[in-house]
Amino acid sequence: MNVASQSTVFGRRKEPHTVIIARGNEIRHFTIRPWVAAFCGSTLAAMAIGYLLATSYLVLRDDLIGATTARQARMQQAYEDRISALRAQVDRITSRQLLDQQLMETKVGELLDRQTQLSLRHGRLGPLLERAESDVGTPPATGAGASAMPDKRAEVTDAQPQPYAVASLGADPGAGDDARPFSLWSTRSDPLPSDTAADRADRLFVSINAALKAIESQQLTRIATLADNAYRNADAISQALEAAGLPVDGDFGESDAGGPLIPLDSSMTFDSKVRELDEALDALDRLKTEARRLPLANPAPGRSVTSPFGVRTDPLLGTAALHSGMDFRAPTGMPAKVTAPGVVVKAGWNGGYGRMVEVDHGNGFATRYGHLSKIDVTVGKRLNAGDLIGKTGSSGRSTGPHLHYEVRHNGEAIDPLRFLRVGKKVARYL
Repeated sequence: MNVASQSTVFGRRKEPHTVIIARGNEIRHFTIRPWVAAFCGSTLAAMAIGYLLATSYLVLRDDLIGATTARQARMQQAYEDRISALRAQVDRITSRQLLDQQLMETKVGELLDRQTQLSLRHGRLGPLLERAESDVGTPPATGAGASAMPDKRAEVTDAQPQPYAVASLGADPGAGDDARPFSLWSTRSDPLPSDTAADRADRLFVSINAALKAIESQQLTRIATLADNAYRNADAISQALEAAGLPVDGDFGESDAGGPLIPLDSSMTFDSKVRELDEALDALDRLKTEARRLPLANPAPGRSVTSPFGVRTDPLLGTAALHSGMDFRAPTGMPAKVTAPGVVVKAGWNGGYGRMVEVDHGNGFATRYGHLSKIDVTVGKRLNAGDLIGKTGSSGRSTGPHLHYEVRHNGEAIDPLRFLRVGKKVARYL
């Protein structure tokens, strides 16, 4: 079989590549197989690619390093910014806490100062209210709202500030309110879920401050009320004495005044009110002292008058005569009591008076008690109002047992009825 027929039967045969090198008479040839050519091509391609990659890395290395550095710098900057923000937030929280603590300490100090001030005021008010209790008395002065004066005075006495422990600031607002002297939480609203301790403390401070202001206002109001009542009582006594023509302290009453307006703070207002009350009580005391020196009491309470003061028909002669006193129906042996404090200047038999006692009350006023059956005092003895001087009877120029009572001023007889009427009017103030 020839070559052509083999090619036809088995196909065309691939001959390997042959490299022929001729040099002069020498001829060399190399046979290159396909896999060798493929290996060499792959190696060259790999080398070329590696060269290109190495060249690209060398060219782009600085940019890559710069980008990586920049990215790291950005991350570090962001981290530092976050740390700075957190530090600033911590500083703000710390500053807020310090500020809240300072404000709380300041508020607590203010509340303690106000509590101390109210306690000192109550200490000053105690003796003054006791004095007002004894001077003004249970029966109030006439006028609208005066009937509530004793209760108001009691409220002032009870309205003393109570001590508050600092630990109570953290107590549960809803527990133990009834145990407090007054409700500290009466003005608060229910706490919100978002409320902080500072918010609750602020509401508590507001409530306590309002309560202390209420106590302070009540103190000032009650002091003013007591002063007004004292002035009313003094004015009522003064008017009664003036209406009867009896002497009255000329310094009592309001006088013309003027001057620049100087605003007062709370402490000055309290001092001014206390001073006003003290002056009112002083004025009332002066008038009470003067009124008590006068013979205003009834020498025979509950006994009828058988013969008034003035011109009458003489019971023995039947002619007109001046009766210098008042006669009270009284059985023999009834206690005869002096109507005002004074000193006994006469005690014994005195003509038509029979057994008589005369008491000097000062300021020219004197009283006489005649027709006594017995005398129990001696000349010079100092008496208080209501002290026993003897027993009634019918001694001297008398037609029956009774008490002859006279009031004299500078030796001149005065109608005792004037004094009895004034005494009835002012008895509730004395």
